[in-house]
Amino acid sequence: MDSEDLTLKILAEELRLYKPPHSIPIQQSGSDSESARRKPNRAAVLICLFQGENGDLHVILTKRSSTLSSHSGEVSLPGGKREEGDADDIETAMREAKEEIGLDPSLVKPVTVLEPFVDKRGMIVVPVVGILSDKKAFVPAPNASEVEAVFDTPLEMFLKDENRRAEEREWMGDKYLLHYFDYEAENERYVIWALTAGILIRTASIVYQRPPAFLERKPKFWSRIVN
Repeated sequence: MDSEDLTLKILAEELRLYKPPHSIPIQQSGSDSESARRKPNRAAVLICLFQGENGDLHVILTKRSSTLSSHSGEVSLPGGKREEGDADDIETAMREAKEEIGLDPSLVKPVTVLEPFVDKRGMIVVPVVGILSDKKAFVPAPNASEVEAVFDTPLEMFLKDENRRAEEREWMGDKYLLHYFDYEAENERYVIWALTAGILIRTASIVYQRPPAFLERKPKFWSRIVN
């Protein structure tokens, strides 16, 4: 086993032990999720991690098509709404990643499910963390109707106070910060912000076991309980 395989194996073992700090309904494989299958307000995103050329962890991101009716042109994680046939959140995330960017589920080993985030509309977004051991086996095939570009960023950048800015917002009396991370890849500039940035800040904090080097002050509604 080479050092890359060992690093990813250790990471996978550590993440499997992760337990969300609070309980919001999450359907794991093999659970009774009939009620969730009928809920249209549930989605899952895939946080696909792999080891970059320098040995650091990277995460796969997409730039949404400019022709989409919502969040057009924004950076997001592969994922989407649960469909009736999905067994659980993991299957939703894997299916959507295959549909959006051609990522074969057989290449990704899901290792944990993080606590859900809830957007202003009450949509429950469940982050699923998966490990891509063989990055070379993944040849991006973006669905042009949904995805304009596929790229990756170092995961640790979401803990650093570099190439970052924040704006104070308020919603229903709650003042919070929205974080924007600037990143350049293959002569293209991307901005990762809002819920996607929040999910990646949380993921990086768990993986690297330290808080971000900046004041986070995330929206309270992201962690509200929705039945």
